[in-house]
Amino acid sequence: MTDQLALEGPAPKKSSPIPAIGAIAVLCLLGLGGGWFVGKMLFVPAPPAAAAPAHEAPAEVAAPVGPSLVSLDPIITNLGYPAENWVRLELALQFNGPSDPAVVQELHQELMAYIRTVPLQQIQGPRGFQYLRDDLREIVDLRTKGRVSKVLFKTFVIE
Repeated sequence: MTDQLALEGPAPKKSSPIPAIGAIAVLCLLGLGGGWFVGKMLFVPAPPAAAAPAHEAPAEVAAPVGPSLVSLDPIITNLGYPAENWVRLELALQFNGPSDPAVVQELHQELMAYIRTVPLQQIQGPRGFQYLRDDLREIVDLRTKGRVSKVLFKTFVIE
């Protein structure tokens, strides 16, 4: 038995976890300090809100002159081929100025008529979805003569 101990040599020392814990603590402190520094660099304080004196009446709010967002009614119809597949499409249009309800209703009907002609194979996958977006955008641009700046998809479901 003594021969075995002599052949193996001295037992290896177990390493202490203190250096690893110290290194982790230093890295955490550096991360916290760096995060604080970047946060201070990027933080932009909000301007103070000007409070109206209590004795003054609030100013009247004017109608928005800028862009307006109008949600279209959902378009629920079957596709061109196969006719068994249905599509539900909810869109919103961002007008450059005030919106016209008559134009919005006309666009709704025009877009529904277009969706009825689209085959399922044409709108499958990401590329097909992009083509559909481009087609709908083109229809909206032609009908509104550029008064709509964005066509936003809220939902698009094919069943």
